[in-house]
Formats: sequence, structure tokens, C-alpha cells
Amino acid sequence: MKKKIIIDYQEFNTPEELEKEDADLLGKAVAACKNSYSPFSKFRVGAALRLADGKIFTASNQESVAFPSGMCAERALLYYVLAKHPKTPITSIAIAAQKGGKLTTSPTRPCGACIQVMLDAQKRGGRPIKIILGGAEKIEVIPSVNNLAPFSFDNL
Repeated sequence: MKKKIIIDYQEFNTPEELEKEDADLLGKAVAACKNSYSPFSKFRVGAALRLADGKIFTASNQESVAFPSGMCAERALLYYVLAKHPKTPITSIAIAAQKGGKLTTSPTRPCGACIQVMLDAQKRGGRPIKIILGGAEKIEVIPSVNNLAPFSFDNL
């Protein structure tokens, strides 16, 4: 039997087209790129998330000379927030990346490990986490982490 998966998301050209809350969160993710420690890849990633109580947190990617001991911005942020606020659901996360001091043209999507941690956080929170992926020429808004990984690992 052949089946098809359709991924639901929206595409925007500028932050001004987003809901104000989403545009603000994306702006915080872009600002978080400046705190990236990425002397090897020169690829700065910033992430910002909003909790259901309105609190916002940010993080950036951190590299290590003991490759691959670095940490993606998304996981650094999620692990911190989940440790400090384990009972408060995450409502949205924004991700932005810079190369050569400029926002990447297209949105940078999270890696598989980050998607899995987002799925875990979404399950713990009992509600979808909206993902806002920012690029210089387009922005993608994905209503749930499930849309990034329809065949996620959930066998525990």
C-alpha cells in the first residue's frame, strides 16, 4: 500500500509578515547568534524559545576543539530550559544562522538530534511546539515538531 506524507508549514518573505510574537522571537534568535562560539565552522546559530508562561530564553551553538563535543544552539537551549522549567510547556522555538556575519539566505533547519530533543520536549509539554526558521530571503513557520519528523523515535 502506497501512502503519502504532507508537511504543513507557512512561508514568509520578511519578519514583518509574521505574527508579532513570532517576529520578536525570531529577532531574539538572530541576536543570540552573536554569542555563538564557533571558531572552527564559523557558522553561528542562535535559538530562542517561549514558554507557556511567556518567559523567553536564548542560546547559541558552542564548539569544542575536542570535536564533536560541541553543542547545537537548539539542544543547548532545550536542555537548559527543560532542567530549569520542567513543568512549563514550550510554545515556540525560533532558529537563525549566520555565515560571514550575515543571516543565511535560506532557513537553517535543525539536525536530527535536535529534532528528537524537540519531539521529547513537545511530548513532555503535552502541546505542539511551533518552529520559526529564519533566513534572509524566507522564513518558515512549522506548526508542530511532528511536521519535521513524521516517523519519530518514540518506542520507550
